[in-house]
Amino acid sequence: MNPEQIIAELEDLAKKSGITIRFDKGDFDGGYCVLKKEKLILVNKRLVPQKKAAVMALAVAEIGIDEFYLKPALREFIEDEIARRRT
Repeated sequence: MNPEQIIAELEDLAKKSGITIRFDKGDFDGGYCVLKKEKLILVNKRLVPQKKAAVMALAVAEIGIDEFYLKPALREFIEDEIARRRT
C-alpha cells in the first residue's frame, strides 16, 4: 500500500471509531487528543504523506485497533510504526 492508500484506510477506521481527523498547519507533527470531549486525531497538513500516515497510525493504535478488521498490510504498517517509536 502506498502512503495515500494508508491515509485513506486510517481515515475510514477513525470514522468508524467516531473520531474526527483534522489536518491543520502548525509547529507539530500531530497525534491523538481530546478537545472538549471530542476525540480528535490532529495531523500537520504540511507533512509528507509517509509522515502523515505514520502520525495517524500511531494515533489510531493509541485509541485501539483490536476490535476492527484491518487489511493485513495496514495492520503491519501500524505495528511497524509502533515498533519504530519504541526504539
